Amino acid sequence: MNVFVLKKKHLLLAVGLVILAAAYVLYARQEEAKSVSGTAVTERTVHLVTGEFKSTTEDGKEIEAYRWDPGTVYVNKGEKVKLSILGVNGASHPFIIEGLGIKGEVKKGRETVVSFKADKEGIYRIICLTHPDMAQNGPMIGYIVVD
Repeated sequence: MNVFVLKKKHLLLAVGLVILAAAYVLYARQEEAKSVSGTAVTERTVHLVTGEFKSTTEDGKEIEAYRWDPGTVYVNKGEKVKLSILGVNGASHPFIIEGLGIKGEVKKGRETVVSFKADKEGIYRIICLTHPDMAQNGPMIGYIVVD
């Protein structure tokens, strides 16, 4: 049977090295946490346009419908989002985004920009107040899905 004999000096040196190694690991983790939390949260821009479909029925009646394109936008919870909406069809589209307290208006040939932070998961409707249902050539409703 082998017996190891450690001198007090060697034991203190080993304990000191273990303490230094532990201190280094804790310091490295702290620096890593600082660098992650110190990064700026960027705002993602999502581009939308107003769209229109026109057609003529067999009896000669002209029909049209308006929409947001894309019709559904997906964002992550906690993400900062900038909606950049270009008016392509229709003179004016006043809108609301339910649940986010956002109101605005998109005019033909102009860009409207609204920003928000997606704090809560859910589905939020962007509704054109001029075309909210079929009776007014709609529904012009889009969806913002926050996961």
